[in-house]
Amino acid sequence: MKYLDSSQQIEVLELHELSAEENQLILRAQEISKNSYSPYSNFHVGAAVKLENGEFLQSSNQENVSFPTGVCAERLVLGYAGANFPDLAPKMMAVVAQRDGEETWAGVSPCGICRQTINEVENRFGKEITMLFLQPNSKVYRVKGISALLPLKFDDLKG
Repeated sequence: MKYLDSSQQIEVLELHELSAEENQLILRAQEISKNSYSPYSNFHVGAAVKLENGEFLQSSNQENVSFPTGVCAERLVLGYAGANFPDLAPKMMAVVAQRDGEETWAGVSPCGICRQTINEVENRFGKEITMLFLQPNSKVYRVKGISALLPLKFDDLKG
């Protein structure tokens, strides 16, 4: 019997340990999360992306009573980037979430569909995306590339 080692390193940082660029991305995600349409989950998610040309894009989750037709913030912002900036790779992405009536930020990371979408974008451009996930108590998870979150990712479509 053989074993595959799928352990990955995820950095756990304090907000003050982030670069100015990373802090700006987190702030943009926090701001756009206020535009979330989430009357069913009451979970307001914001995602912000910085493209390789320095352009910032952001989006929030948009729910629909006809589950699962709502769209996650991560997929919305990456879809917008692909449609409007098809030749520019996303360099970095921040994701934040907050529950209705709470002042603190909730722990968040992308769902499975979003993880596979991030994988597709990384494959498309041949570049990893650095991801920042705001956690409670002002902690931030910094992940370099989707492999850390999706170790057995599906990307053998041309094999």
